[in-house]
Amino acid sequence: MPFTVQEKSDAYSVGIPLRGIFLNGDLVVPPLAEGVVLFAHGSGSSRFSPRNRAVAAELNAAGFATLLLDLLTPSEERWDATSATLRFDVHLLARRLIAATDWLGSRSETADLGVGYFGASTGAAAALIAAAHRQDVVRAIVSRGGRPDLAAPVLAKVRAPTLLIVGGDDLPVIDFNRDALHELRGVKGMTIVPHASHLFEEPGALEEVTRLARGWYRRYLRPASSPGIGG
Repeated sequence: MPFTVQEKSDAYSVGIPLRGIFLNGDLVVPPLAEGVVLFAHGSGSSRFSPRNRAVAAELNAAGFATLLLDLLTPSEERWDATSATLRFDVHLLARRLIAATDWLGSRSETADLGVGYFGASTGAAAALIAAAHRQDVVRAIVSRGGRPDLAAPVLAKVRAPTLLIVGGDDLPVIDFNRDALHELRGVKGMTIVPHASHLFEEPGALEEVTRLARGWYRRYLRPASSPGIGG
């Protein structure tokens, strides 16, 4: 089914203040948005990740606001590019995700929207940790090729409906996600995309991720009064 493109979306480049630093992000708010999805990148990626930007664009077309965010500052990204350490500091990433979540709640155009998370790789662990600390705000989580095992101590505290999406060829990560699925206590699901690798670069793989994510957010992130809930 083709996507319905909104006539106009409000797009912003934003800087989110946090203890003397600013986190750069791109916020897009379609007309009559029915929720906002905050993207948590991982494994050295940034808000310019072509995969997450593709998913975000389709979510915008489906009527959801999105915030693509750099969870590391430019200097931290340069350090991480050589050390590969900060990308695994999921508690640091989670604290910054929480700050961004609170920031969305302070803005007039997003304050009344339910919040969803879309986490990739180690960013998925950060999303789960943040959701455990913002149980009254976060309504839905989607993980793409995530490392939920890195959030193992808090998985039982996550209340938001959580969908784990894993590539069929990403064998170690499949096991990590199966173990995490067992620990989650709320509404949950896991889908394996056949013949997809960790980055979902194969033809049609990312499109399947987008379809699954859109359906999850339509079911759990939309206000209960919205037409099509549960579709």
